[in-house]
Amino acid sequence: MPDLLLELFSEEIPARMQQRASEDLRKLVADGLVEAGLTYGSAASFSTPRRLALTIEGLTDKSPTLREERKGPRTDAPEKALEGFLRSTGLSREDLETRADKKGEVFFAVIEKPGRPAEEIVAEVVAAAIHNFPWPKSMRWGSGSLRWVRPLHSILCILHDEGGARVVDPQIADVPAGDSTAGHRFMAPARFTVSSFEDYAVKLKKAHVVLDPAERADHIRADAENAAFAQGLELVEDKGLLAEVAGLVEWPVVLMGDIGADFLDLPPEVLQTSMKEHQKFFSVRNPSSGRIEKFVTVANRETADQGATILAGNQKVLAARLSDAKFFWENDLRVARAGMGDWLESLANVTFHNKLGSQAQRISRIAALAREIAPLVGAEPDLAERAAQVAKADLASEMVYEFPELQGVMARYYAAQAGLAPEVAAATQEHYAPLGPSDDVPSAPVSVAVALADKLDTLAGFWAIDEKPTGSKDPFALRRAALGVIRLVLENDLRVSLTGNDGLLRLAADGVGARKTDNGEQSADINDLLSFIHDRLKVYLRDRGIRHDVIDASLAMPGSDDLTLLVKRAQALSDFLGTEDGTNLLQGFKRANNILTQAEEKDGVEYSYGADLKLAEGPEEKALFVALDQAEPQIRDAMQAEDFAAAMGAMAALRAPVDAFFEAVQVNADSAIIRRNRLNLLHRIRAVCSGVADLTRLEG
Repeated sequence: MPDLLLELFSEEIPARMQQRASEDLRKLVADGLVEAGLTYGSAASFSTPRRLALTIEGLTDKSPTLREERKGPRTDAPEKALEGFLRSTGLSREDLETRADKKGEVFFAVIEKPGRPAEEIVAEVVAAAIHNFPWPKSMRWGSGSLRWVRPLHSILCILHDEGGARVVDPQIADVPAGDSTAGHRFMAPARFTVSSFEDYAVKLKKAHVVLDPAERADHIRADAENAAFAQGLELVEDKGLLAEVAGLVEWPVVLMGDIGADFLDLPPEVLQTSMKEHQKFFSVRNPSSGRIEKFVTVANRETADQGATILAGNQKVLAARLSDAKFFWENDLRVARAGMGDWLESLANVTFHNKLGSQAQRISRIAALAREIAPLVGAEPDLAERAAQVAKADLASEMVYEFPELQGVMARYYAAQAGLAPEVAAATQEHYAPLGPSDDVPSAPVSVAVALADKLDTLAGFWAIDEKPTGSKDPFALRRAALGVIRLVLENDLRVSLTGNDGLLRLAADGVGARKTDNGEQSADINDLLSFIHDRLKVYLRDRGIRHDVIDASLAMPGSDDLTLLVKRAQALSDFLGTEDGTNLLQGFKRANNILTQAEEKDGVEYSYGADLKLAEGPEEKALFVALDQAEPQIRDAMQAEDFAAAMGAMAALRAPVDAFFEAVQVNADSAIIRRNRLNLLHRIRAVCSGVADLTRLEG
């Protein structure tokens, strides 16, 4: 069984495209081979800046012969019917067989498709993969029509087994195919032949090319960490930058350089961002001071001077970049120390949304809302309002204009320089959080108040102008804002209403509604917005193992706009249903509910007038009366105390008497009086259990 080795050698592939391209190559070729009738043992793909490589092991040497039988027309059918059948099969009349059928004799065609050798199939599949490769962007070069991300220079395509290697030519115009490749562009540019994947990988490494991007990344990380450790420093982890840099080099050489003394007092985030965005440098930090003091760059070659010339050039360019950053920082500090008034005034000329006004108007709404939210979250109203007023001032700063990803981070520095309280400075950065499901959630009361105000104003504003998410489209990140509200409330264990008179959504909607437009006063549909938040809550809870029907059963109860209360109920119900008592009681409840519902529909009456113990006939029926009498006040008291676990525990005590009742008692008794009493008893089961959650919404 042969193995396949394929390499597509080109000019430099953008680092951001390499991983996806490697995966696409594996899928296109492997799936194409399988569709053509070949099987294989394993497949792996790799990428460097100048090549995509694929190895497939244990490939069958040919596709199987296929035999197909097709039934044709009767032997006495019109001639045209027979001619059509022959055309569809590609056979002549002499090739057909005649067989007896229940309707008479009919023609049968036996079509054999002989298997094809692997070389032929591989050539076709590779050619199709190249011509149909899904690059995000591609180009043509020279006089050919082939499109590739960068000019494609050569194709290495061989099948190899114990008998040796043989070249497979996919016949791509103007691109030679063979059994050779080239090494590092500068350190080993000569071409060399290979006979297998193992031979290919070994010879590439000798030619200063590390084929596996994960190996390159591990080498960069280890060398950078060791270089930093040797000087008592530490590498600032950046997985995204590491993956990108590993895609920029074929032979990584780690070099550590110095940052000019004039720039060491810049905020570490500024140094890190500037070096990453402009130079693709890693930051090296002094663990005792937290300052960024050095940088790591990764060269693509070894040099006689051990990288001294490369470092000198990089440090010169870096100094120019950091001079710009220092200029921005110093200018911004002057504005910040004067109270940031210039920035806040300029935001009046920056449109947030043409239907929702300027950034300054939005800031005014958020500040008013933060002041109202503050007492609900234990924050000082004056501090919450002030934090909201300056939280977005850095949007007008020169530093954030240059590096938008530093918004919030710079606001914290500027607020501190303006002499504002530490809680205010912290809130200017933390109010953006959480931005994603893995982000930390702020817990400081002022930060929580401003973060909620920011996200609630966004939701209410876009609801008021009917700019809601549709399908997969969410241009204003409203799903993220809703999830942020959910996490802020739940992870801070806040007991707040969303839709009450002073509910968070109502306060936010009132703030948006205070702004008039040409179409009149804006208003948000509070109930619709609450439904949207509930939908996001379902996703949030499903990710934590709570079933959708459990959430629906909890949502149907009063107080569903109190998210903390709602989740406590859902969690307790989920835990209860995970027990044997919970599962069995649910079945008993559903049985009682089904019998009762059918009887009420049939009789046209509601059996809810109280069951009488005097009419109970057997011990099982009497025991159920006693159990309900005991459970009812326990569940009621537990629910009033919001002790859902205790309520579920009281409900669990009903499992045995309900089981025994249905085992021993026939509800639809011959006596109308007994039947009615038992149906009223079933209503008690339904009413008691439904005090915890709407169990009719549960599956199973």
